[in-house]
Amino acid sequence: MRKRLFFWELAGFLFTSAMGSLLHFAYEWSGGSLAAAVVSAVNESTWEHMKLLFVPMFLFSVVQACVLGKNYPNFLAVRAVSIVTGLALIPVLYYTYTGVWGQMRDWANIAVFFLAALGAFLLDFYLLRRNRLSAPWQQVLGLIVLWALAFCFVWCTFRPVRIALWRDPLTGTYGI
Repeated sequence: MRKRLFFWELAGFLFTSAMGSLLHFAYEWSGGSLAAAVVSAVNESTWEHMKLLFVPMFLFSVVQACVLGKNYPNFLAVRAVSIVTGLALIPVLYYTYTGVWGQMRDWANIAVFFLAALGAFLLDFYLLRRNRLSAPWQQVLGLIVLWALAFCFVWCTFRPVRIALWRDPLTGTYGI
């Protein structure tokens, strides 16, 4: 069981990394399609980079919950915690390195994304194995958090908050 979970988490990391990388360009490739805007980055803001982590992890979670859900009754709460952790790592790492260097670096942005995905799946693996967060109310809360985040990512693409997290550092614009 433990080995199977490891391979699922590794597959999740690889899927999230690959899909997140592709979604970075999907909006541009689609010619500015609103459907693409819902799931892909519409600009270079930190928030949109967080979406690149969330969307593939969320989609992979649906598949993983169907396959592993019975074996891991703590899955929803653990996945919510690991996704929130990965999402928090992106702005923390990004603003830390840009504060130290004083500028953005493309290779560092890519590293931040992969480190956040790795951190999220490592935490996920650890918490699932230890059977943490397994109370029924925690599963309900986990499901609510996941769907609330999905809503926020869609909503804020079209109605971004006017703070630095949503500001494109290249153009100074917000959202689409």
